Amino acid sequence: MNFSTIFLIQIIITILFSIMAAIYDVRKNIVPDMLTYSLLSFGLISNFILTLISTNIKFILASFISMIITYAITYMLWKLNIWGGGDVKLFTAIAAVIPSGVNINFLNIFPELSIYPFSFSVVINSILVSFPFLVVFVTHLIFKNEIFRNNMDFLVNIFNIEALRFIINSTLNKLISIKDLKEGMIVNDYYFNNEYIIDLLSEIDGNLKIYKTRDNDEFKYYFKSQSAGGITTKEMWQLKIMNAQQIISDNISVKTAFPFTPAILLGLMIAVFYGDIMMLFTKNAVLVI
Repeated sequence: MNFSTIFLIQIIITILFSIMAAIYDVRKNIVPDMLTYSLLSFGLISNFILTLISTNIKFILASFISMIITYAITYMLWKLNIWGGGDVKLFTAIAAVIPSGVNINFLNIFPELSIYPFSFSVVINSILVSFPFLVVFVTHLIFKNEIFRNNMDFLVNIFNIEALRFIINSTLNKLISIKDLKEGMIVNDYYFNNEYIIDLLSEIDGNLKIYKTRDNDEFKYYFKSQSAGGITTKEMWQLKIMNAQQIISDNISVKTAFPFTPAILLGLMIAVFYGDIMMLFTKNAVLVI
């Protein structure tokens, strides 16, 4: 088995796992840890095999370095609400499998390579192609929720600020029962006065953050998810227990999660077969100038 065959297997496995992740994300709004951890393990093992075959440590070393750097950067972007924790793990797994630029000469494919790790190209491509996915996603929710059926004025004045605010609140937020809460859901502002809630949530030290209310005279405090990672398992059960004890109400507002994994899949496909979008844009811009 030569290097080209192993490279091809790495690419195929990465694409297949990314397809499965996208399907899970769209259908169940979650990327299973077993899937991403399996891909990450495959990446480390396959690159270790390449190291043994070539007697060159660069393959496994590049896999480790790419994995660590990609995790650190995508984790910081997760904290900025760019994507969820499952997306971070998928990016990290892709980095472990394909740490450097892919030049697929045995398929007569020569993608535009970048000066940074291959996983960065996937990240950048994913962000750039995510906007069309977001437009399609929001449009789907608008028609699914039949927003304009009883609100034709909003359709006529769709570029009005109030109309846009109504569309955003109606599509990207939803009110659910506390008992239907799941790990990873992003909780919107929940207002309260009972300071006992502060003690209960502070003990967990999770993703929910408590703030003092400034523009609501009726309530002193509110809590909400502080990142796109959503609530943890402990926070989910704590909220359900608090509801059972009638400390909080039966319903809570959560964000309608945008499945970012399809954008990652497309970003990966573009990076493998076409190249780095940013490098291509820079190259063309330089040629034009």
